[in-house]
Amino acid sequence: MISYEFGADGLSSLTMKEALKPIPMANEVVVSVKAMSINYRDLMIIKTAESRGVDLPAVPVSDGSGVVVEVGAEVNNVSIGDSVMTHFIPGWVNGPYDPSYAKTTLGTPGAGLATELAALPSNSVVPIPAGYDFMQASTLPIAGLTAWSSLITEGNLQREGIVLILGTGGVSIFALQIAKAFGAKTIVLSKSNAKLAKATQLGADYVHNYAEQPNWDEAVMDITHGQGVDVVVEAAGIGTLSRSLNSVRGEGVVSLFGVLTGLEGDVSLWPFIRKRARLAGIFVDSRNAYMDFVTFIEKHSLTPIIDSTFEFNQLKEAFARMQSAEHFGKIVIKGK
Repeated sequence: MISYEFGADGLSSLTMKEALKPIPMANEVVVSVKAMSINYRDLMIIKTAESRGVDLPAVPVSDGSGVVVEVGAEVNNVSIGDSVMTHFIPGWVNGPYDPSYAKTTLGTPGAGLATELAALPSNSVVPIPAGYDFMQASTLPIAGLTAWSSLITEGNLQREGIVLILGTGGVSIFALQIAKAFGAKTIVLSKSNAKLAKATQLGADYVHNYAEQPNWDEAVMDITHGQGVDVVVEAAGIGTLSRSLNSVRGEGVVSLFGVLTGLEGDVSLWPFIRKRARLAGIFVDSRNAYMDFVTFIEKHSLTPIIDSTFEFNQLKEAFARMQSAEHFGKIVIKGK
């Protein structure tokens, strides 16, 4: 079979190679990968593998979907022929998050999906939503579930609430769709008027170009009549966190999942105290939360927004599209 591998030289080391067909362990299943989608995490792991201590060479990509073609002797929750999608953190089934679960994540240190056949823990696959094809299902494991966690699990969003969404990448667009289906109002930020127009078509109630008007926190407070938003879906990190805190209401939640502007810097703690605000670190969510999300998807007929689709042999081109930051929604790659 054919599988991708990467080494210490970043994207330039990403190559397709012949690999041995996987044999499942007792608690594993083998999935014939029909589609995969990429996340910023995948790109960063490839580019910074050595500094992260990744065992090299490694197979990239965390998210995928496909058909179960083999099951281990102790597997009783999955059957051959099932159409499934991956769960990013197999170790986190339910309950509070434990940092040890990070050792189980797919796309390093666990198995990657950029391959024809992947041996995965049986806890790392779930049924795809009714009516979904493999391309659509591949977009959900990280981006969709991160948006769900940001708004529902940690954000405790209420109907008639209002959400501020930074950016128009995969998580952000899912957050827009979930919030609208939930009955909330939304404010979307982007530096691209073309992307803001697309967000408006998807139902965004307010849009704001932060390149044209950098003081977007002031604009948010004007829109909300000085009250602030219930939840901020924070994609950028330290560079925007202060404005996000300025934008949230009293006892509101800033759900931080992205660090595009970095991990370290100066942020005033006063808004936390003055507003009794909460900063929630988002690291996707549990398997049980995933199943709640799937139920929500099926109830509201939520359809993922796919920016672009690439062939299996175009994985480098797919990552180039991600690096350009021109995408709106998810980038998907067909299976081999």
